[in-house]
Amino acid sequence: MTSLPRQSGILLHPTSLPGPHGSGDLGPAAYHFVDWLVAAGQSLWQVLPLGSVGPGNSPYISPSAFAGNELLIDLSQLRDAGWLTDVDLATVPAFPETRVDYASVRDFRVARLRRAAKRFFGRKNTPEHSAFEAFCSAARDWLDDYALFMALDIAHGGNGRMWQDWPAPLAQRQPVALKEALVKYADEMKFWKFCQWRFHDQWAKLKDYANARHIEIVGDLPIFVAAHSADVWSNPGLFDLDKKGRPRVVAGVPPDYFSATGQRWGNPLYRWSAHAAEGYRWWIERMRQTMKLCDIVRIDHFRGFESFWEIPATAKTAIDGKWRPGPGEAVFVAMRRELGDAQGRLRIIAEDLGIITPEVNALREAIGLPGMRILQFAFDGDANNLYLPHNYDANTVVYTGTHDNDTTLGWWQSLRPSERDHIINYLGGGAEARAEPQWHLIRLASSSVAALCVIPMQDVLGLDSMHRMNQPSLSEGSWEWRFTWKWVDASHAHRLAELARLYGRHRA
Repeated sequence: MTSLPRQSGILLHPTSLPGPHGSGDLGPAAYHFVDWLVAAGQSLWQVLPLGSVGPGNSPYISPSAFAGNELLIDLSQLRDAGWLTDVDLATVPAFPETRVDYASVRDFRVARLRRAAKRFFGRKNTPEHSAFEAFCSAARDWLDDYALFMALDIAHGGNGRMWQDWPAPLAQRQPVALKEALVKYADEMKFWKFCQWRFHDQWAKLKDYANARHIEIVGDLPIFVAAHSADVWSNPGLFDLDKKGRPRVVAGVPPDYFSATGQRWGNPLYRWSAHAAEGYRWWIERMRQTMKLCDIVRIDHFRGFESFWEIPATAKTAIDGKWRPGPGEAVFVAMRRELGDAQGRLRIIAEDLGIITPEVNALREAIGLPGMRILQFAFDGDANNLYLPHNYDANTVVYTGTHDNDTTLGWWQSLRPSERDHIINYLGGGAEARAEPQWHLIRLASSSVAALCVIPMQDVLGLDSMHRMNQPSLSEGSWEWRFTWKWVDASHAHRLAELARLYGRHRA
């Protein structure tokens, strides 16, 4: 991914959009947001992983690396199709307007999805049934295992039970047990397949709408998958598990900016030798699926391909981990061979934050991927800090902050007066910069040589720490943020469009 055009865009996950059913979705507000991006002169919409949320409501701990988030399905489109009625949507709980109450949202939305599926399957031989069957056939390589996993999880999971706690014949995928389960849970499997059909159809239409208006989608692919997932259950040989199917070691990072004890993510680690033996087929298909959903793929924790932090599964924190070698360039060579463009290139962004060694940089450069630069990490007083714009090269994506950072205003408010003075001195501003620090950081990002510039929506709106999307050191309370259109006025789009024009990032 070289010779990048200069572009700019907004980081906003669809769950953060306004809407009547407790969380943002793929309905009218998503289309309105695309129109707003156009008015703001932007050409990128960056989202978080689009899979179902897992523990702590994190989109990075999904029950499937291939399936979409059923909570993003726009219920009004199901009503328009005749699978829901006005009565089904007439009584809506008093959902909070500016946060997602995931438990209530899940209860409400899944109940309506089940009603819609029941009506859909109750009407035979419609054109929609042919479309459903075609989707199921095209996606069978991951969809069948996912649907069965979800059905079995409802039957045997709950209360923190993992798939390893299911009856042994099912946990071990014994052929007779699986054959019986396919019959017993056929209807439940059809429900989860219906949800995936609707998610993928609605998302494809939204993406087409965006692309037609010169807005590209920047997606997010977590390097690791959840221990409790269809991926690990159906492909145990690809993961470092013990004899009972439980992770022997888990993923995380050592002590860093976000946590003095590091981060113990708990994801199972890969048996990279097994992936190499199959020609990285699982990774190729995972990337293929992700590339269907977006135009550019951000790979989270890219450094794990060079070396990863291995933590004993019995450890409570990440302190006692150790670095182990990753697969290096081989996995990207395999993906490039099947998924690259005519020159063999992949449109991938490497999330190269954290402890980055010369070896990690060499790997990223060998593959030709742009890295990330975060302005909130730039102002430690060292003129050689790689996050300062005067140290960038063009093959870079600059952010004021990411979903893991505080909002820029919240970050600014946490700084000491001397730290603020240093930043103002770098910006060359005065009282005006102190009044609107987020806009001066947005301008700094946009004016940099970095080819791509992405700004969190919270920074555009000038919101404080109460509106932070995620705090990595906390296991609860994140991923809930939403905005309302009442907070957005014409000046926001106008200012962004003017910066895009001034600094050569305007839409094609």
